[in-house]
Amino acid sequence: MELSPPIKGILFDLDGVLYVGSKVIMGAVEAVQRIRASGISCRFVTNTSTLSLHSLRLKINALGFSIPKHELISAPQAVLLYLRRQADPVCRLLLADDVKKDFMAFRQSDTGGDYIVIGDIGAAWTYPLMNEVFNSLMNGAKLIAIHKNRFWQTESGLQMDIGGFIEALEYASGVKAIMIGKPAGEIFQMAVSDMELRPSEVAIIGDDIDADVGGGQHAGLRGILVRTGKYRQNYVEASSIKPDLVLDSVKDLPCVLGLLPEHKK
Repeated sequence: MELSPPIKGILFDLDGVLYVGSKVIMGAVEAVQRIRASGISCRFVTNTSTLSLHSLRLKINALGFSIPKHELISAPQAVLLYLRRQADPVCRLLLADDVKKDFMAFRQSDTGGDYIVIGDIGAAWTYPLMNEVFNSLMNGAKLIAIHKNRFWQTESGLQMDIGGFIEALEYASGVKAIMIGKPAGEIFQMAVSDMELRPSEVAIIGDDIDADVGGGQHAGLRGILVRTGKYRQNYVEASSIKPDLVLDSVKDLPCVLGLLPEHKK
């Protein structure tokens, strides 16, 4: 199994592909090292919204991945770029405290604002909070979803993600969220442009058939699905999205890219 025509750039999802929680996927560090050493451009594109960019980079490099800052593209950073294009917006940030550090340049409100920015806030979700956001939307605020993932894999099992909360707010208010992270096309375009490649020359490898594979394919990339992280066979079989390639793990990626010694003979 090899990708044809050859690709010049790889977008790596993080959680579920390179690691789960604090545990590295076996062979992931070596796979990334081999791919980078081959000259293939690499970017690391994640919907993770529990860590600031600084904290995220500290985490992944502590796990053994030497990833330069310019190669890391997170959905919260894409939201920052979006907000900077607006006219001095007032924001209500429903974000983890660490992520809020990246948004300090914006005027903020704890009750309303021009934009309600929603990321992962875990157990902080309550009915009163949902109702506050609902009323802000009914009064004209815009809704920004860092992503709309349905669930994610933790070290203790699957966990419901923020997509259900976003869907509920959209349904009740009639306001459609501005989605910035995967599967929205903007974050893929950012990464591809940063590599100075065409979408057809790039592949995304991820454990989420919707956000990673489907989003990437819609943006013109090739989508590679791994059977790690949140991968569930029944969910994949029920999906209308068909990956270009399915691998047991990211450790198999150098082989399909023709980077192992036996592929160079």
